[in-house]
Amino acid sequence: MDRRLERLERELMLVARCSVLTPRDRKGHGTAAQEGGEPPETAAAAEARTEPCTPTRLDRSGYLLLSRLDAEGAMSIGQLADALQLDVSTVNRQTGALLRAGLVERIPDPDGGLARKLRVTAQGADRMAAERTCRQTDLSRLLESWPPEDVARLEDVLTRFNREVERHEGRAWPREPGEAGRPPE
Repeated sequence: MDRRLERLERELMLVARCSVLTPRDRKGHGTAAQEGGEPPETAAAAEARTEPCTPTRLDRSGYLLLSRLDAEGAMSIGQLADALQLDVSTVNRQTGALLRAGLVERIPDPDGGLARKLRVTAQGADRMAAERTCRQTDLSRLLESWPPEDVARLEDVLTRFNREVERHEGRAWPREPGEAGRPPE
């Protein structure tokens, strides 16, 4: 196996677990300021750094589901499961949490089908927008020492990679017209 592919696979795995993009608030794993321990930075600095983004952060699955519904519009559980390549029971459980939180709602199929669909509520749209802002702020801080051309290059390469994955799997992620990166070929 090519060492580059080994390293690339490892780096993609590490990106997937990136807490800047996928916050976790598990019991016993909060910030040092929340736990009362002495952090590498002062508790006040940590609180000031994260204050606009707490305490209502969305987890990875919630953010992904809301993002897909926002991009594509109302979808059934089956459509979401297919789009995200997840088991229907997994998507049902994840959307159940969003329903209980008032972030999505069930509606009749706008196209007249039998299956009820899920759509983002106003509260869900607000939470998703706030989460997106938090993630972008965290990403900005992480990349603040990078030259702008390196950030642009990273965006282009990741977009190209994601479009190739989508082409290969036959599952395109809805994008706004004019988004960065080359269109699928």
